[in-house]
Amino acid sequence: MAASFSPSEIKKIFQQISTKRVMVVGDCMLDDYWHGDTHRISPEAPVPILQINRKESRPGGAANVALNCASLGAQVQLFTVIGHDAAGTKLLNQLKNAGIDTESCIRSKARITTTKTRLLSKQQQLLRIDDEISTPLNARDEHRFIDTCLRAIQINKPDILIIEDYNKGLLSENTIKHLIKHAQHVGVLTAVDPKKENFFAYTHADIFKPNLKELREAFNANWQPQESASLQAAHQQLKKALQHKISLFTLSEWGMYGHDEKAMIHLPAFKRAIADVSGAGDTVISVFSLAYAVTKQLKTSMLMANLAGGWVCEKPGVIPIERKALEKEMTLLKDLKIK
Repeated sequence: MAASFSPSEIKKIFQQISTKRVMVVGDCMLDDYWHGDTHRISPEAPVPILQINRKESRPGGAANVALNCASLGAQVQLFTVIGHDAAGTKLLNQLKNAGIDTESCIRSKARITTTKTRLLSKQQQLLRIDDEISTPLNARDEHRFIDTCLRAIQINKPDILIIEDYNKGLLSENTIKHLIKHAQHVGVLTAVDPKKENFFAYTHADIFKPNLKELREAFNANWQPQESASLQAAHQQLKKALQHKISLFTLSEWGMYGHDEKAMIHLPAFKRAIADVSGAGDTVISVFSLAYAVTKQLKTSMLMANLAGGWVCEKPGVIPIERKALEKEMTLLKDLKIK
C-alpha cells in the first residue's frame, strides 16, 4: 500500500478540520523551562550549579492537546480542574491567547495547578521538579466537573471529544463512564489517550490510543512492535476488554499500528533527528482524531498523526504541531510501503 497526498487532498482536509468543534477533557499542566549555563560544581554538594538566564512556560497535558487542535484550525473548548494560583492564571492566559475557549475550566481552592519545572543547560535536562496534587477530586469538584462536561456535550454537541488522561486525579471511573456514555448518546466521536490507572474504564470509546508500554503493562504481555501478527493479537484482546472501535498503538521507533472495522495498518516510523519526545502523544491523538473525523480513513489519519508526532519530536520541549509545517510534511511525503 503506497502513501502520498495530492495538493487538493491536503487543502480539502484542512478546510474540513477548520469546521470541526473539539471538546478536550483532561489533566492540564504548566511546563516550565529554566535555561542556563553550568560552569562549576557546587561547594555544598557534588552537583552542578545552573546559572539561570531564561525562563519560559508552555501548556502541557490536555492543554497541549487543545493547542494542537487549535493550531490545525479547529474550534476548541477545554474542560479541566486547576488551582486558584499563579500557575493556573498563567496557563489560562496562554490558552486564551491561542484562541481556546477556557470558560469551562474550573478553578478549585482544594488543588494546585500541576507544574513541571525542567532545568536545562544547553538543551540538556539536568533535573525535573513536579509540583502537583494527584489525589482524586473531592466530591464537590467532581460533581461540578461532571455536570459542566455533560451540559456542554448536550448543548454544544461537539464533533469530537478527546479525553487526555495523565493520572493526576481529574478522571475517575465514574467521570469517564458518564462522559463516554453521554457522548455516545449524542453521537459525538470519542477519542482516548489513556494511562495505566483507568486503562480499562474506557469501554465503548471510538478511538483508543495507548503507547506500547501502557499496552504491555495493562495486559502483562510482551507484544512485539515489529510483528504485525503480535499487534493484531493485542488489538483483539483489547477490543474484547473495551469493545471500542479503533485501536491506535504508538510504537516509538517502530512507528504505529492501527486497526478499525475495515483495515489494519502497521506504519513504520519516519527517520527523525529526535530532540525531545515530550508531548508527542498529545500531538498524535489530536491529529489522528481530527483527521479521522473528516476523512473516516485509517491510513490517512495515521499518516498525518505519524508525520505530526515526528515533527514535534524534532523540537525541544513540549510544543504543538504547526498547520503549515504539517501541510509541508504531507506535501513532501514520498511513497511509503505500508504493511
